[in-house]
Amino acid sequence: MTRPRTLFDKIWDAHIVCELNETTSLLYVDLHLVHEVTSPQAFEGLRLASRTVRRPDLTFATVDHNVPTTPNPWIIDDAIARRQVEALRRNCADFGIPLFDIAAPEQGIVHVIGPELGLTLPGATIVCGDSHTSTHGAFGALAFGIGTSEVEHVLATQCLPQRKPANMRVRVRGTLPRGVGAKDLALGVIGQIGADGAAGHVLEYTGEAIAALSMEARMTLCNMSIEAGSRAAMVAPDATTFAYVEGRRFAPKGEAWRRAMDRCARWSTWDWKRASRWKTWRLIASSSARARMRAWKICARPRA
Repeated sequence: MTRPRTLFDKIWDAHIVCELNETTSLLYVDLHLVHEVTSPQAFEGLRLASRTVRRPDLTFATVDHNVPTTPNPWIIDDAIARRQVEALRRNCADFGIPLFDIAAPEQGIVHVIGPELGLTLPGATIVCGDSHTSTHGAFGALAFGIGTSEVEHVLATQCLPQRKPANMRVRVRGTLPRGVGAKDLALGVIGQIGADGAAGHVLEYTGEAIAALSMEARMTLCNMSIEAGSRAAMVAPDATTFAYVEGRRFAPKGEAWRRAMDRCARWSTWDWKRASRWKTWRLIASSSARARMRAWKICARPRA
């Protein structure tokens, strides 16, 4: 009998290039998202080592953190922010990386443009120099933030050495009360397990309350899961996921889409029932009319 594997396990195993040692694997990266704050030193490292970007076709950049919300976003008063944006433009031009600049219709929050453009796909490995890269896990992807030196490593090799985190399931049963959304759900989880309760783990959200969430709500939930200390967070892809992705600019089309749907069958199932050694938290969302956003029934017990 094969060992039981979760969604996270299956994606991790499928992306192992080689085992570096007993605790560390070299993982292949399907999508690398870049922004102006954590990338300047990484690109400079490439120049100093006379290296190129290994897969510019799997690398996408956008200006994000330093874009003003004023009527004229082209005018950036802060000198450091302005230099970071200018450096990203120069680096993308020098290394052949697509850039969604301030005036581009595709420009936006780095965690949002991936899903909006169909770059974020189920079963993919996704990294970005930002801790809230876990947002993409809402689509059944393994997505996590990396540091600047790791950004340089992925740019140069399209791979990344990683120690495998542990598994943790959060099962949310029932129906969320009226007025309770994904943010409240995330805060409820954090309130139960603590701000470091998921440290060293990848969270997998399951249960009927999760299945009922929109893709935007799932993105919010996975985004905020980092505040519990998790390395990443995931929701298994389903019909809601596929309906959101289909037809978007970079999503597979035609026969490629049909093949992708067939492959997704391996990502959308997991074996938590037999995986009793993994930590599980059960949350029961109360539908009581008296429930409030901060006072809905939660039952949480870690399994031994």
